[in-house]
Amino acid sequence: MPRKTTKPARPAKPVKGPDDPVDAAIEALRQGRFVFVYDADGREEETDFFLAAEVARPEHVRQMRKEGGGLIFLMVGNGVAAKVGLPFMVDIQMVAAAKYDILQAFVPDDIPYDTKSSFSVTINHRRTFTGITDRDRALTISEFGHLAKLAEGMGRTEALELFGRSFRSPGHVPICVASERPLRERFGHTELSVGLMMMAGMTPVAVGCEMMSDSGGSLPRDGARRYAEEHDAPFLEGKQIVRRFREWSE
Repeated sequence: MPRKTTKPARPAKPVKGPDDPVDAAIEALRQGRFVFVYDADGREEETDFFLAAEVARPEHVRQMRKEGGGLIFLMVGNGVAAKVGLPFMVDIQMVAAAKYDILQAFVPDDIPYDTKSSFSVTINHRRTFTGITDRDRALTISEFGHLAKLAEGMGRTEALELFGRSFRSPGHVPICVASERPLRERFGHTELSVGLMMMAGMTPVAVGCEMMSDSGGSLPRDGARRYAEEHDAPFLEGKQIVRRFREWSE
């Protein structure tokens, strides 16, 4: 079970200038806008675009679905996950493998770009119908972000009851949980988004989507950069976030 070890969110350090991409991304998140992040050469080599989950609306889901094309998922800080006891899916599978042999066979021990999957459970809000429409997914996403903010001031039992009343699982919105020491132990888009949200002084829950090309592969970095520029949105690389987050956290 994830344990809360990350420091509380605090405001970002003074801006470094109008052209600093990290500052631009922090401001965009505070304004409820998308930011675009390429992780790193030699890793996934993908660009995800994401925004704060609590502001998600059906048009945001549509944009991710139509113009991103990858998986639309929640990226959640480890402390938020620990508050309600969200487990990693691989841990659930290992427990269930005692009954279902196939789950032992499915063990994800050969991920070519990482050491452990960040996937947790999938959810739908209880007011959704099928859960897959733009409206339904926006409701699930925004309510999760909103309730995560409320839960920061609650005890674990109260927070667990709140989330249990609000969501059911399985659903159509996957959750990925950041590592206990984001951008020190793991450097995926989950940690990159959580790091930006923390530096922005926001509850670290974002929603994002990978950008795919028309040929079926990941959209090349230059193509993602052009798309971000055309939409007047910040584009940055993971190493820029890692460097700033380490300065901020120290």
